[in-house]
Amino acid sequence: MTDGPEQKFCPACGQPTPAHRIDWHFLGHELEHSVLHMDRGILYSLKELMLRPGHLMRAYLDGQRAKQVKPLLLLMITAAAVVLLGKYLLGGDLVGSAMQAGYSQGRAMGGNDVADPAVVTRSFAAARDWINTHLTAFTLLCLPLEAAAFWLAFRGRGLNYPEWLVVSAFLTVQTFVFMAFAVVLQRWLPSAQAWSMLFVCTYVVFSLIQMFQSHSRWTTALRTALGLAMFLLAQSLVTGAIVAVLLLSASLG
Repeated sequence: MTDGPEQKFCPACGQPTPAHRIDWHFLGHELEHSVLHMDRGILYSLKELMLRPGHLMRAYLDGQRAKQVKPLLLLMITAAAVVLLGKYLLGGDLVGSAMQAGYSQGRAMGGNDVADPAVVTRSFAAARDWINTHLTAFTLLCLPLEAAAFWLAFRGRGLNYPEWLVVSAFLTVQTFVFMAFAVVLQRWLPSAQAWSMLFVCTYVVFSLIQMFQSHSRWTTALRTALGLAMFLLAQSLVTGAIVAVLLLSASLG
């Protein structure tokens, strides 16, 4: 039995030995292996998530996780990327156009006839500014609601609530990928952010149909639509609560 410097891995923890000193070569090597490799790491997970989302999520739930970046870490990375893109390309206004589109549509349908326009405008601005500033916090706040909505919509499909938290994290990463593209295209296509939400909802349906490929596609699509509807309602309630708190704080201040 050999011992000493010829041993390549620690018998206790499996770490490669000897441990290399952290220098520029080490950092470059870590960047290459954890980010740039197409057979594992961030780019691999993003590629699989956008091309084979249902298969990736099913494999992750089934325990095939060695090549995948943890979904919460992937969510934080993509959220940071979207925030940076929004800061430099949109002046920090990531959700303004999408919220404005919904607001305008609501007015066109007569939804704000009984509301004071000044209050509506102030509420809209308060919600937009808070979400722009705290996008990651808002996303994490809504993630348990998204998981709960899909858990309720897909009762009987064999997934527990923590597993739906993982699936929802992956779906949120998809949302950030579409948002990133929309931010880049916003300069040439002013409605890109509003359109990206349509692509997000369509891709959620596609992803869950692929994940539940042994079940009826139409049933999965209908359950997904129900889950999305419940989540969007819950998200609207959270946004309304945030607006109410902000307006109350402003009036007391």
